[in-house]
Amino acid sequence: MTLSIDLNCDMGESFGAWEMGHDADILPYVTSANIACGFHAGDPTVMRKTVAAAIRHGVALGAHPGLPDLAGFGRRNIDISPENAYDIVVVQVGALAGVAASQGGRLHHVKAHGALYNMATKNPDLAQAIAQAVYDVDPSLVFYALAASIQVGIAKKTGLTVAQEVFADRTYQSDGSLTSRKQANSMIVDPEISIRQVLRMITEGKVATLQGEDINVQADTLCIHGDQPGAVVFAQAIRKALGQKNITVRKP
Repeated sequence: MTLSIDLNCDMGESFGAWEMGHDADILPYVTSANIACGFHAGDPTVMRKTVAAAIRHGVALGAHPGLPDLAGFGRRNIDISPENAYDIVVVQVGALAGVAASQGGRLHHVKAHGALYNMATKNPDLAQAIAQAVYDVDPSLVFYALAASIQVGIAKKTGLTVAQEVFADRTYQSDGSLTSRKQANSMIVDPEISIRQVLRMITEGKVATLQGEDINVQADTLCIHGDQPGAVVFAQAIRKALGQKNITVRKP
């Protein structure tokens, strides 16, 4: 059996005079780009330039809608209603779809950002609102959701194609959630440890939690965070390791 995986990265998170991430250096190593839509990061010019760069590299375009929280980078929980979540996702996905069209491209997928993403893994009403928003904008879009979370089943029931997402640089809890960034051990900073986790998720469908137990995951798409220190080194090392194991890298 031939194994394959999509490599996705959050991008376009600069705005104004403020720069974030290593987009230009990481684009050659990934197959999907999740592009910020102006609510948690990004601005119209950054959106256009990031879309154009992704198209030049043959990278799939994805909208990365987040909470309206520039100061907190969309990583602070906000008490948002499902109705409001629906509206902000529609606006952000629609905006990036327009930018993509202006550059001769088309959206391929949607992945929620930060707190919005994590809140939806535990709140079925919020998960439903986000999935419905994506479906109502364009039912052909692929929905990137945390592997084995409630988002997966809800998005499928809504009518969306789902790519289950695993993480190269994050640690896991026994309930399948990602370790909170408030904890010191939430991020994996050693590329070798990351590679071992990645290869096991792809080849065995399992990941070890911080509690010392294995949980099952389906690895359709693998996230590499572009804003963490050493992101380019991570991307290079992971691509090399996947190639050595004859694992094909391609968009879902």
